[in-house]
Amino acid sequence: MKIVVFGASGRVGQHVVRLALEKGIEVTAFVRTPSKLQISHPFLHIYHGNALQADDVATAIKGQNAVVSCLASSKGLKESTELSKMIENIVLGMQTGHVNRIVYTASAGIDGEIPGISGKMVMKTLKYPLLDHRHAVDTIMNYNLDYTIVRPMGLTNEAPTGIYREAIEGIPEKGRSIARVDVANFILKALEDPKYSNLSISIAN
Repeated sequence: MKIVVFGASGRVGQHVVRLALEKGIEVTAFVRTPSKLQISHPFLHIYHGNALQADDVATAIKGQNAVVSCLASSKGLKESTELSKMIENIVLGMQTGHVNRIVYTASAGIDGEIPGISGKMVMKTLKYPLLDHRHAVDTIMNYNLDYTIVRPMGLTNEAPTGIYREAIEGIPEKGRSIARVDVANFILKALEDPKYSNLSISIAN
């Protein structure tokens, strides 16, 4: 299998790249700053590009079997349409390159699904990033793609557990957080397992 990983130099993306290579998957890591990706492997190809540039995106996607997005907005908690613009470039590039499979890493809260007072506070704080993710997800769903949307709870740098709970509706019961490396593990699991096709899954440790 050949995949392109957008956001490959990020804290989840680097785990995805490393774990994919360990599984024998050929990886094209799409990065704006190649020096941030401290990984070397015979199956690894570095693509230096900008996901806001449609030509860069289309070139990187050509010849791949699937797309993984671990993109995040550079605007932090501020209002932005950066993610949705990048995803629009990606889905157009997928159409041009005849690639149909995508796993998109969003966040719990894009459906307003985190319960309780603390959940409402988290979703209020993350209002703009969640809106941008939601718009990106809507774009993916509006195209005839084979997608999996991953909605992790709060991300941590804890050691991998290899154990995570999944929920199609809402979030896993009493779910609060998940290690970034476990998110990466789930992304690759979902990529290869057809039972996750056209589903949005929330995950937590």
